Amino acid sequence: MNYLIGAIGIVVFLLLAWAVSSDKKNVRWPYIGIMLVIQFLLAFLLLKTPGGVWLVDKLATGFGFLLAYAAEGVNFVFPNMVNLNEKGEAMNNFFTQVLLPITFISALIGILQYLRILPFIIKYLGLAISKINGMGKLESYNAVASAILGQSEVFISLKKQLPYIPKHRLYTLTASAMSTVSLSIVGAYFQMIKPEYVVTAIVLNLFGGFIIASIINPYRVSDEEENEVIMNEEGEKQSFFEMLGEYILDGFKVAIIVGAMLIGYIALIAMLNGIVDAVTPGKFNFQTLLGYVFAPLAFLTGIAWDDAVRAGSIMATKLVSNEFVAMLDVQNMVKNGKGELSERSIGIVSVFLVSFANFSSIGIIAGAIKSLNDKQGDVVARFGLKLLYGATLVSFISAAIAGFFL
Repeated sequence: MNYLIGAIGIVVFLLLAWAVSSDKKNVRWPYIGIMLVIQFLLAFLLLKTPGGVWLVDKLATGFGFLLAYAAEGVNFVFPNMVNLNEKGEAMNNFFTQVLLPITFISALIGILQYLRILPFIIKYLGLAISKINGMGKLESYNAVASAILGQSEVFISLKKQLPYIPKHRLYTLTASAMSTVSLSIVGAYFQMIKPEYVVTAIVLNLFGGFIIASIINPYRVSDEEENEVIMNEEGEKQSFFEMLGEYILDGFKVAIIVGAMLIGYIALIAMLNGIVDAVTPGKFNFQTLLGYVFAPLAFLTGIAWDDAVRAGSIMATKLVSNEFVAMLDVQNMVKNGKGELSERSIGIVSVFLVSFANFSSIGIIAGAIKSLNDKQGDVVARFGLKLLYGATLVSFISAAIAGFFL
C-alpha cells in the first residue's frame, strides 16, 4: 500500500509543478521519464545493492577520518569546550564536533580546486549529464558544481557568464543550487543522520532539480546560444596560501553563520511552541500545527498515516528554518529512542531534509548573485517563492523515490 501511495505521490508532485509551468504545452515529458527511471535506478543501487552499501560505507569511513583530523585543530583552539554528562563522560558538542569541522573540509575543497581536480570533475560530469537531461551544458555544469561548491559559491565560477544569462535559464541555475547541498557540510550531515540517506538524497536531487525545472520552466537551448556559453573558471590567479586562507575563512564563516541561524531559529520555534501551547494547553504546539498542514504531503511520499503528522512537522520545520534544525529533531528522536517514527519514515524524512530548500535560501542565493551582478540579483529575488516551491517539490520526489527501497 505504501508503494502505491508513493507512486501516486510522485504523480501529484509532478502535477503540482506542471500547475505553475510557464509553458504547459512544451514540457518535454520523454526526458522527464528518462530522468525518473535514472532516479529509481540510482536509489536502488545505493540503498539495496552490496556495491551501493559498500560505497556509502567507504564514504562515511572516509569522512570519519577527515573529521578526526579536523578534531585535532578544533581541540587545539577550543580545548575546554566539551560537555560532560552526569558520569563525567564526554558528550557531543554541536558547535565543535559538527560545525567547526566545516572549516577543514572547506580547506580541502580549496586545495582540490587549486589543483584543478574539482573543475575537471565538474566540467566533464556536467557534460555527460547534459546528454541525458536535454538541457544546456551551462545548466548541467551548474548542477554538479552546486553539489560540490555550494549554493552561493557556485555563481562565482559563472560570474563572467552571469550578465548574459536570460531569465528562464537563470531560474534553472538557481533551482539546481537550492536543491543540492555543498560538499563542505556533508560531513556534518553524516554525524546527524545516516550516511546512506545523505548520499542518496544528493544523487536524487541532482536529477530531481532538472525534472522540476523542466516542468516549471520548459525551454530549449539553441545551438547558437549553446556555443555562446564559454565555461571559464579562471579568475585572478592566487598563490596557494592565498587560496588556502580564503577557503579556511570561508569555511569558518559558514560554521558561524549556521550556528547563528540555529540559535535564532530554534529560539523562535521554541517561543512559537510556547505561545501555541499557552493558547491550547497540552494539546498543540507550533510544530504540531505545521505537521497537520504538511501531513498529506508527507503521506504522499509513502509514509504511513500514523507517522504523517510527526513527519510533516519535521519537513515543515526544515522549510521555515533550515535542514540543521530539522536534522537535530531527527537525531534527538533516534538517540532518545522515542519511537515517534518508524525506521522507514525516518529514512524518507531524512532524504527530504538533505537540500537547501528553505525560505532563508532565497535571500542567500539572491544576495550572492546580486553581489556579482545587481540586475540579475533582482531578477532572482522576484521569482524567489517560485524557486522555493520548485526546490521543495524536488525534495518531495526524492523522498518518495527513496521510500520504495526503504
